[in-house]
Amino acid sequence: MNRLALAVLAAVLVLAAASSSVFVVNRGQFGAVYAMGRVDRVQSQPGLYFKWPAPIENVVLLDGRLRTLRSVQPDAFATRGKDDLVTGWFVKWRVRDPQAYLRAFGAGESAADDRIGAALRSQLGSDLAALDLKGVLAAQDGELESRLSAQLAKTLGASGIEVTDAGLTELDYTADVTDSVYRRMAAARKLEADQTRAQGQAEADKIRAEADRQREVLLAQAYRKAQTLKGEGDAQAARIYAASFGKDPEFAAFYRSLEAYRASFNSRSDVLVLDPSSDFFRYMRSPGGRPADSGVRKR
Repeated sequence: MNRLALAVLAAVLVLAAASSSVFVVNRGQFGAVYAMGRVDRVQSQPGLYFKWPAPIENVVLLDGRLRTLRSVQPDAFATRGKDDLVTGWFVKWRVRDPQAYLRAFGAGESAADDRIGAALRSQLGSDLAALDLKGVLAAQDGELESRLSAQLAKTLGASGIEVTDAGLTELDYTADVTDSVYRRMAAARKLEADQTRAQGQAEADKIRAEADRQREVLLAQAYRKAQTLKGEGDAQAARIYAASFGKDPEFAAFYRSLEAYRASFNSRSDVLVLDPSSDFFRYMRSPGGRPADSGVRKR
């Protein structure tokens, strides 16, 4: 029995030593073998590998696949103009150098996540502090993310980490900044509207002044033409009157009397105090429309 027990115990010890001497590296993993706190070798290809039993040698399996770290809650940063912004972010990273990674963070992943998050917040705060609000909005089209990725890759490269991408998942204003932005936007739109109205009013005044000028020119030209035509008509009428009166002086005297009657009796309130036998009424006294003695002889 003692021999059997010893044989079983020896077999168990051999199996335990054998199992602790074998490790498997899967696809996308690194197998880092270390002894006395120092990494001796790294296996990056998938397969079955051997090492000395623990505690002579130990192995740490690291995930070499691409991982994404996201902000748990939005962080607040201030711009150059002291406007507070709330941002969410992400980082895509993987282990590039297992030995440097283990020296920097050990076997745990939480230390790496903490370091990456701290580096990103520091860099993002520095980038936003160098820009005003307008510059931040203009840099959202990729410039800010590209600069952030490049700086993180430079900062974390010595720690065995490769940063492939970094960017913002959220960019918003805090409540007080939102009110301030809305007020500035309203003021800017009001100023733009006032300028547009002023330009429109100036253009309208210019058009109105030009129209008034053209109106005055047209009226002046029309008045000048009308006066010319009136003068020509008066001259023509005068010539006709002169010719007519020269042919028949009696008709001329009669016409002038009619014009005098029309001017004198224009209104019912007009009153004339004259001798009825005066020469003024001679055409009214003659039933035939001729004066009793006109002093005009027909030829």
